Amino acid sequence: MSELSGLGKILVLTGLGLVGVGVLLWIGGKIPGLGRLPGDIVIKRENFTFYFPLATCIIMSVVLSLILALFRRH
Repeated sequence: MSELSGLGKILVLTGLGLVGVGVLLWIGGKIPGLGRLPGDIVIKRENFTFYFPLATCIIMSVVLSLILALFRRH
């Protein structure tokens, strides 16, 4: 029984993590300026647009690293 209990905890935590990522993606588009920062790469051609949010990725990585560091200390 304890093996299934451990698996259940893993499944619940994975589900909560997916919900959290979904909420971030949902509200992330509503934050003004996010995704259109200086340093984000946009290449537009006739029938092609390439967009890579480099600066946005770096900022989000730093913020998430700080949040996770706070959780690890407690």
